[in-house]
Amino acid sequence: MTPQPTFAVPPYRLSGVVYGTLLNDPATVSALGDAVHAAPYKAPPKAPVLYLQPRHTLAGDGAAVAVPAEGGALEIGATLGLVIGRTACRVTEADALAHVAGGVLVADLCIPHSAFYRPSVRLRARDGSCVLGPVVAPLADMSDPNAVELTVRVDGKTVQTVRLADMVRPAARLLQDVTEFMTLRPGDLLLLGLVEAAPQVGAGQRFSIEAPGQAGLGHLEGHLVAEAAMNTEAAA
Repeated sequence: MTPQPTFAVPPYRLSGVVYGTLLNDPATVSALGDAVHAAPYKAPPKAPVLYLQPRHTLAGDGAAVAVPAEGGALEIGATLGLVIGRTACRVTEADALAHVAGGVLVADLCIPHSAFYRPSVRLRARDGSCVLGPVVAPLADMSDPNAVELTVRVDGKTVQTVRLADMVRPAARLLQDVTEFMTLRPGDLLLLGLVEAAPQVGAGQRFSIEAPGQAGLGHLEGHLVAEAAMNTEAAA
């Protein structure tokens, strides 16, 4: 089992719930086209669209991620996670970031799919599919979380640049809107969102995510292994 990452800032260890955010990227909403006005969506989202990543999905930097036989590939959802440091309930946008301990790189991998309504647990919550960076960068040492850009590489080749500044709800606004209907507690992790056209990876490939100019976030890496091979190794 891959050990869970430990952090050098309060709350020292991810101890709460991981909340992912969907449809926070305008290009993803646009890609739905007219379907966003039809069932089951019926209209563009007016509030954050969240999903949960249970404990069994969490893995540390350098983890091996299993690729299931169905589809034969996983999408790399590169994003930044906000680690909650103070209980946040109905916070204002102006005060929201005061409740954040820091940020961590996240690779949220899933089986490729196009539906965002009631996100599929089977496609998103795979064992060890939510890979967390090696360190939390204290918020005080980071630039504005919305200014962070992520570089995604597969087998050493740059395949995507993620601009968090393009999100529908920037970090503080997302925290305000989420805590309007639910409380976030120290140790919880809120992902800022996934972007359109995420790169896909298959068994035998390696990926990495880094944030140029944000040395405190470190460098996240992982590699893909065929699920059958991983199961055989675990049983040996």
